This record gives sequence, C-alpha cells and structure tokens, in this order.
Amino acid sequence: MKIRLLLAIVPGLIFGGEIGLIRAQTAAPAQVEAVESKPAPTAEPEATAAPTKDPRYEIPATDEGLPGAGPIRRAAWFQSKWHDRRKHFASNEAQEHGALVFFGDSITEGWGDRMKDMFEGVKVANRGVSGDTTRGMLVRLDEDVIALDPAGVVMLMGTNDLEEKADAATIAGNVKLIVDRLKEHNPKMPIVLCEVLPSSPTKSRPVEKIKELNKAYAEAMKDETQVTMIDTWTLFAGDDGNAKKEEFPDLLHPNAIGYGKWAGALRPALATLGFMDTAPDVFTPEEGFVSLFNGHDLTGWRFVPTTEKDPAESKKKGAPTWPIVEKEVTFDGQTETPDGRYVAKNGRLIVTTPHEGRRLQQLWTTKEFPKDFILKLEFRATPNADSGVYIRAPQLQCRDYLLAGPYKKLEQYKAADWNELVITVTDSKAHCECNGEVLEDHLKVPETGPIGLEGDRGQMEYRRIRIKEGS
Repeated sequence: MKIRLLLAIVPGLIFGGEIGLIRAQTAAPAQVEAVESKPAPTAEPEATAAPTKDPRYEIPATDEGLPGAGPIRRAAWFQSKWHDRRKHFASNEAQEHGALVFFGDSITEGWGDRMKDMFEGVKVANRGVSGDTTRGMLVRLDEDVIALDPAGVVMLMGTNDLEEKADAATIAGNVKLIVDRLKEHNPKMPIVLCEVLPSSPTKSRPVEKIKELNKAYAEAMKDETQVTMIDTWTLFAGDDGNAKKEEFPDLLHPNAIGYGKWAGALRPALATLGFMDTAPDVFTPEEGFVSLFNGHDLTGWRFVPTTEKDPAESKKKGAPTWPIVEKEVTFDGQTETPDGRYVAKNGRLIVTTPHEGRRLQQLWTTKEFPKDFILKLEFRATPNADSGVYIRAPQLQCRDYLLAGPYKKLEQYKAADWNELVITVTDSKAHCECNGEVLEDHLKVPETGPIGLEGDRGQMEYRRIRIKEGS
C-alpha cells in the first residue's frame, strides 16, 4: 500500500522570510487528501496608524512647577497607561458625576467591574491608574477626581512610592496635600483613607517601611475630622507582616478573596457616611424584652462624669485620648453626641472612628438594672476595631475579635458583619456568648448598675439592643 504526500506551495504566504509549505494531513488510515489553500491577498494591508496622544492627558515632561514632592514615573509603559486611563476617565465624566470615587493605583484599578457588585446601590467611579505614585495622583487630582464633584472619595496610595525609595514623610506630605485640596473643594465631603496594604521585601516593599508609612499617615490625619482611616494593613498582614499568597498571589495585588475582604472592611464605614444601609432596621424584640435603643435617637443614654483615674491614664505615653466629662449629660431626642462620637442612624447606634487614632469614651443607659437579666444585642466592627460592653460596671471586650482579640479562636464570628452577643446575668455573675460560643462563663458583676458601650479604636456599630429582666 502506498501513501502519497502532497505539498502545496501557496503563492504570497511568507513566514519568517521563507515560502510557506502547508503539509497534507492523513485523513484516515490508508488515505491522504490535499489541503485546500486559501487564495493569498493581492496587496499588503495598510499599516494601522498609531493612536493619537492627547496632550491634556500626558505626563508633564519635567517635575518643574508640579505640586508635591517625590517620584513621578515616566517609563514608556507608564506614560501610555497614564494617558489612556485618563482619556478614558474624561470620556466617562458626565455619567460618573457625583459618584463615590475610588482614587489610587493598580490595586484600585484592579477592582474592575466587581466594584459595582461589591457596593450595590452606590454610584461609584474608579480612578485608579496602575503604577501611579502619590505625586502623580496629586497632579491629576483636579481633572480626574474633583471634576466629578464626588459625593465622597476612597483612597489607597503610596505603595509605588515605596518601590521608588521615597521616604514616609514625603509620601504622607503628598497625601496631606490631596486631602487639603479635597477639603477645599468640599469641606463636608467624606474622605476615606485606607492604610497601605502589606506586600513583601521581594517587591521592594518591606514590612518596616509600610508600617512606618502607615504611622506617618495616622500622624498626618490625626486632626482631620473629615477623614476616616481604615486599618487595611492589619486586615491583610500575615504573621510576618507580609502579604499572604492566598490573598495576594503576586504579593502585591489582591485576588478576588482580597477584594472581598477589602469591600467588607469599607462597607460599615460607608454605611455610617450615608452611602449604604440607608433603610431603617426594622426589628421587633422578642416577648418579654424591652429595647434600650429606639433606633433613631439617643433617648435613654448619657455621659457620666469622668473619674479622677481617667485623665491620669490619658497622660501616659502612647495612651489614647480620654475626653473629660465634668457633669452628667443626657441625650434624649438627640441623634448624636455633641462631639459626633456616638450617632443614631437607621437603627444603628454607631461609635464612629476617632480621628486621633484612639479615643476612650463610654455611653451609658440612664437606667440601672438591679435584677437578673438577659441582654441581647448585635454588633459590627471595622478591621481591628476595639470597643466594649459594660455590664453594670465590668467591661466585656467587644471587638473585631479575630484581629483585636482576646477571643481569636472563635469559629462563628463573622468579620465585617453582624454578630450577636447574649449576656445572661444571674446572682451577680454574667455568662457571655457571641453567636453561641462562650466568651466568659462566670464574669463577676456588681449587684446593680447601668449598661454601657465603649469606643476606643476603629468603628463599632450596635443594633437591636434589648433586655429582659427577671422578677
């Protein structure tokens, strides 16, 4: 049996400078058919013209006269990226006017289409440019962000500055200039600043440099009441302080898991700022339970006078701010305390994020509870938030437990979500559970006293606060 091998020379097809040969394929055992070649094009296609660059969106050729300090990238790939992204932003300006703007670098750009799904019901605009530095963001701030007259701005920036060897003071200085410009545009617009995420020394972003930068951010923002800081470093840092592969496969950019955690960290703060959870929480207590919080104002709650010990504690090095209360003040009918720390909003009693970083303060019920009781409430915490629930006087730690402790091994705790506390007081001892898991079994408490909520670090929210007293 003979097999014929057919070679067809196709005119006009050239690969690597040689005439291309198309070999026949064996169609079936003992059979070979010739390949039908397509006719060659009669003329070379015209070369596609390179896209025209618009000088309005190009990086300035030099640093002369530019605001801020530190590095601005000008590598060819980055110049193209910076131009194309900004031109795209301009084309979407009309439809994204008044949006909540996310402003940053590749980590922000990487939200992609998932951003709208993560913040359902919120009009968002992505103003992230891969590779950008804080100075580059300062240069494009007016056209890319302020031109939208945003409802708010969420910022994550600084990691690329570290790769370019900029120092923390320079980077934080640029961020402060960005905040100042945003405040100048709108002195009431909320600004959310996320801490620089962990990365790796292999990415020229060692732990100590990131921590130093985040500390510089906190210092620069300590008097900025318009800025809410989110602890996104602790949220993601591994035991060694670096990014974890399961959340940052390249040790720099989050994957879907990472973006989900970041969104979860932002939602409580965005709810407090009025972007999410805008509908009232409708809840009816179980039979026999009485609400301690009516859901719309602070009726039944108060500040009590500061003890002599409190101001002494606040003077210790590194201690949190401890506001002084000279005489009792009640808040019946008021939606927030005068300092804005405690806010009633849509069924939630919110302990807002202190701009100083840490601020110890308690809010107490005007009523005391001498009888045995069951206290139920739900709470939600931003990353690493620290707070507490006072049972007559002793404090039960109520925190973002898995990050802030002390109950780091809870299996039912839900980060960035609502969790239920159930506290049963019998014969001056409290049994405390979170989502059914025991926190404290025999916590000693006085024979009588009020219920209190504390704020310290981060944001805490409480809702559905109700009590059932014994006979």
